[in-house]
Amino acid sequence: QVQLVESGGGLVEAGGSLTLSCAASGIIGSINVMGWYRQAPGKQRDLVATITKGGSTNYADSVKGRFTISRDNANHMMYLQMNSLKPEDTGVYYCNAVSSLGNFWGRGTLVTVSP
Repeated sequence: QVQLVESGGGLVEAGGSLTLSCAASGIIGSINVMGWYRQAPGKQRDLVATITKGGSTNYADSVKGRFTISRDNANHMMYLQMNSLKPEDTGVYYCNAVSSLGNFWGRGTLVTVSP
């Protein structure tokens, strides 16, 4: 099993920045791809960014150039640096890990961007 715990959410004004963190524990060696997803109120959960164990990244078009995903394999951490935040970035951000044991989710951290 893999356990994921997000932190770093909060309230920020439009144009501001936040950094989210995800701490992984459990059978870490089984993890291949990690990612961030977000769910806005009343909407489905959507991909924000993913990163492979080797460091290859993929971003949703809506966050390209503003968000940066990174991963510290040695310390079992993943980060999402979010700059130039917009009100439409508001939502619960979830950490995800895909491993040979399955697909795992954290409980999420709320990001609120005020106009």
